[in-house]
Amino acid sequence: MPTQLNLADHFLDRNLDLGRSDRPALLGPTGPTTYADLAGLTNRIGNVLLSFGVRPGDRVLLALSDGVEFVASWYAAQKVGAVTAEVYTFLTAKDYAYFLGYTEATVVIADSLTVDRLREAGIADRVVLVVGGQELRGNEHDLDALAAEAESTLDAEPRGADDVVLWKFTTGSTGAPKACPHGFQSPLNSHEWYARGVLGLTEDDIVLPVPKLFFGYARDLTALFPFGVGGAGIVFPERTTPERVFALIAEHRPTVLVNVPTMMAAMIAHPLAADQDLSCLRLCTSAGEALPPELHRKWDNTFGVEVIDGIGSSEAYHIYISNRPGTARSGSIGSLVPGYTARVVDPDGSDVPDGEVGTLEITGATVASGYVGDPAKSAVTFPGSDTVHTGDLVSRDPDGEFHYRGRADDLLKVSGIWVAPSEIEHCLIGHPDVVECAVLGHNRDGLIRPYAFVVVTGEATEEDLRLYVRERLSPHKTPERVVFVDTLPRTTNGKLDRRALRALDVSL
Repeated sequence: MPTQLNLADHFLDRNLDLGRSDRPALLGPTGPTTYADLAGLTNRIGNVLLSFGVRPGDRVLLALSDGVEFVASWYAAQKVGAVTAEVYTFLTAKDYAYFLGYTEATVVIADSLTVDRLREAGIADRVVLVVGGQELRGNEHDLDALAAEAESTLDAEPRGADDVVLWKFTTGSTGAPKACPHGFQSPLNSHEWYARGVLGLTEDDIVLPVPKLFFGYARDLTALFPFGVGGAGIVFPERTTPERVFALIAEHRPTVLVNVPTMMAAMIAHPLAADQDLSCLRLCTSAGEALPPELHRKWDNTFGVEVIDGIGSSEAYHIYISNRPGTARSGSIGSLVPGYTARVVDPDGSDVPDGEVGTLEITGATVASGYVGDPAKSAVTFPGSDTVHTGDLVSRDPDGEFHYRGRADDLLKVSGIWVAPSEIEHCLIGHPDVVECAVLGHNRDGLIRPYAFVVVTGEATEEDLRLYVRERLSPHKTPERVVFVDTLPRTTNGKLDRRALRALDVSL
């Protein structure tokens, strides 16, 4: 591991030194963007940032739609030594106000989709660089025009081993998002251990992400890890839908699809799913939430593309347990990615035997030092050097394969017995009419009862689904109620938003 490094120099500029200047780095609505083109735009935007006083360690907040400008702006901030942080483009003004205050960003890079809500959130005291045609206000500047006039050469600012270079935000599914600060070692190690060591990315790979690039899982696999081997990523500004994914696959013929279970379910349920040609894909990754075995089975039957399921976190930067191409097993999240060690512990912190359920602890050089601004929560989640107490319940089999059992803070005590909602969810998703489902505990007369919230495409009734569970699981795991909904609420990262789900009116 080097003592100094700049991510833009290592992942982007190095491709020019290796003779890849004319190779496509990004594919999108405007056609291919070569490594030389992207490096030039990165340098020009970097010089714009310097002209506004951005210095090493300053935070730069990106509120941009996916596209070449997003990637170039991210690398530009990295190249001048700033700390990058990214937010979703469809947040409310209240959400943006939180991120503005939390990051204390000196510069915000926005576009026509986000600038109005950022204004409402309060950006009059910030430098705001706006991408795309937009009527500007006093503190706002046209980034496209400034970059066109800026110098196209820029020296990379070296960052040391103790310097923070980027923030990765937690999903916010159970509270306000918190930032996990990372140095350059985290993406460098994750690229070697996971992207190359597990997925085997090469210069021939073209990666299509389902999540948007503000989500580090997608950004790294689209615009960081492929660049490390001379591959390419696909960027598109629109919201992700099954129709858009199918169209992009047909147009660009990617080799890797970066996916999440929610979109996998939507793609399977699409009326034209059987007509799609996904033969270009050598694999589909799945992360962000649990992949039910029945959903995995439906995917295999519909598309036949191998799914490489894994688990990771912002706290540990990226994926640390994963299946392997060619040996992936349904119902397993795989084995440890090289570079990590794991313990499965009980509430007292003692190791549990293989086959028993406990909480996963991960140790590796990509683990953050804590949460920014939350020392109390950091002390619980980061119990030791390079170690994160994940809160995920797992079991490990004698072969070293891990099996996901839910979140420790989601467990329900029903009739005096602990129940994992994920077990009921994984059962329900096996019903042919169920597209998505989620199970929560509902307090009725002081007793906790499981309620299932389901999205269906067929004619299944509440009693049909309760009977389906009762025939397959213990009686106390049968949902007391099945609530039919059009969609399940999701966080910006695509994870189930349990707080929003609990707020739904389920009164009879």
